[in-house]
Amino acid sequence: MTLSTIAIIPAHDEAERLPETLAALSNIPGLIRVIVADDGSRDATAEISHAHGAEVVEAAPRGQPSGKGNALLVGLTVARCLAPEAVLLADADLGASASKLAGLIGALDERNPVAIAAFPPAKYGGFGLVKTLTRRAIARRTGHDFTEPLSGQRALLLPALEALPGIAPGFGAEAGMTLDLLAAGIEPREVSIPLTHRPTGKTLAGFAHRARQGRDIVQALRGDRHPW
Repeated sequence: MTLSTIAIIPAHDEAERLPETLAALSNIPGLIRVIVADDGSRDATAEISHAHGAEVVEAAPRGQPSGKGNALLVGLTVARCLAPEAVLLADADLGASASKLAGLIGALDERNPVAIAAFPPAKYGGFGLVKTLTRRAIARRTGHDFTEPLSGQRALLLPALEALPGIAPGFGAEAGMTLDLLAAGIEPREVSIPLTHRPTGKTLAGFAHRARQGRDIVQALRGDRHPW
C-alpha cells in the first residue's frame, strides 16, 4: 500500500546540495508534497526549492536562523493541517541518496508507526562522542538502545506525529522526538538504508557544530520543547 506522504526538509543555506535532494525525493511513490522549512537562509535555498516544485515556509527571518527544531516545528505544523497518512523528515544534504527514503516509508504500518533510518557513518565524520552519549542517555532512561539516535531521516504515521507534545529545540529535535514517542508507548523501528550526507569532519567548524549539538541534546533530555 502506498501512503500519501508529505516530506519536511529543514534547511539553512543548503543551496548547493538541495537541488539533487529534491530531485531524488520526486521519485518516491506517494509523496504528494515537499515542504522546505527555510531557517533564515542567506543563499538561494528558497528560490531553488520553488524551482523544484517544493513549498517554502519561512521558519526564521533571513540571516537569523532559529535552529533545526523550530524549522521542523514550522514545517510539521503545515503538514498536520493537510492531514497526510504519513510525514517524512529528511535532511537537505542527502543528495541522490534521498530517493532511498522510500524504504523508510515502506516500513510503516499499524504495528510500526515510526521508522528511523540507520545508515553507515560518514567516512570523514567526527569521533561519534555526541551520538554515543545520546545513545547511552536514552538507553538509561528508557531501556531502548538505538543504533542511530541522532538520525534526522524519519517517517511517521500521522497518529504518531499527533502523539508528540512538540519538537525539541535545535539539534536536540531527534533525541527529544525519540524520548517523547517512547513516553507515548510508541517504539520507533530502525531501518538500515544506504544514505549519504555531508560530514561535519574533524575540523574546528565540525567540532563547534558538535558542541552546539551536544548542548541542544542536553536541553532535549531535560524536557525542553517547542509546543505545537
